[in-house]
Amino acid sequence: MRPCAVAFAMAATVTAAVASQSACPQHYEAGQAPDIVKESLVSRLAEICHEGYGVLHSGVSATPLWSAERLTADRVRAAKGVDRVDVFHAEPGLPAADRAELSHYKGSGFDRGHLAPAADMATETSQDESFSLANMIPQVPELNRSLWAHVEATARGLALAYGDVWVVTGVAFEGQGLRRIGGRVLVPSAVYKAVYVPSANAAAAWWAPNAEPGTSYEVISISELENRAGVDVFPGLDKAVRERGAKLPPPSAAADRISGPAPVRQPAAKAAKPAEGHSQPSSVWGSIARKAIKELLR
Repeated sequence: MRPCAVAFAMAATVTAAVASQSACPQHYEAGQAPDIVKESLVSRLAEICHEGYGVLHSGVSATPLWSAERLTADRVRAAKGVDRVDVFHAEPGLPAADRAELSHYKGSGFDRGHLAPAADMATETSQDESFSLANMIPQVPELNRSLWAHVEATARGLALAYGDVWVVTGVAFEGQGLRRIGGRVLVPSAVYKAVYVPSANAAAAWWAPNAEPGTSYEVISISELENRAGVDVFPGLDKAVRERGAKLPPPSAAADRISGPAPVRQPAAKAAKPAEGHSQPSSVWGSIARKAIKELLR
C-alpha cells in the first residue's frame, strides 16, 4: 500500500451564485471554480486541493459536490502506466462530524464511486489521493461498474483527441426520497460529468440517474445542468456555448484506447437514449482516424 499525501485548503465563505476563491485554480477552466446557485448547497463546505484534482466537499451530505480536473492527452497516456492500487481512506483533515468513514459504506449495497477517476491520475500520489472518501459517492453498482466507467473513458478519449479538456464531475440531490447510508452519507439522486473542449469552444454534460438499473443517461447543456444540479460548472463560458450543448459521443469502454481524432458523434436522439448502456463496438473507434475532429462537437 502506497502512502497517501494530502493537501487541504478550507474554502472561503461561499455565497449563492458566487464561486469560492479556489486554492487550486489550476484544476478549473480559466481558474474559476464552479458557482453554487442553489442556496441549500451553501453550508459546511471545504475545498480540498490534490495533485490531480480539486474537490468541494459538503459536510451536510458527507460527499463531494464536485471534483474538477484538467485532462490532457499527455496526462491520459501517462495515467495508463500507473498501476491501480485501491487505498480507500477517509479524509483526516475534514471535521469528524462532516466526513465519510469506510464503515459508513460497509454493507450499504452501494459502491464507493469516484468522481475524479483513479484512471485519470498520472502519478502514484495523485492516484492514491483519488481514493479519498471526499472524492467518493454512494453509487449504484451497475452504474459505477459499467455505464459510468464508460463515461469516464469517453472523457479521456476526448482529451486524447483534442489534447486538452476541462472536466467537472458532480452530483445532484433531487426529490423527497433521499436516503443516507451508515446514518451519515447522503445518496445522490444523479451524477454528471461536464466537459469543456477549448479548441472546439464546446461543452456539455453526461447526466445519469443514480438508480437501478444504472443504464440510462442523457446529454444535456451546461445551462440545463445548472438548472438541475444548482451549480454553474463553467462560469467563464459564453452564454451561447452554455446553452447550445455539444453532441457528446455515446459512452464507450474503448474510448480512451485511441490516439488519433475522436469518434464521429451519433445523432442526438441516439445519444440521448442508448440501448441499455451498451458500448459502441471497438470497430467504430478503429476507423476514427479518417474522420474530422470537428464533427464531434459541431
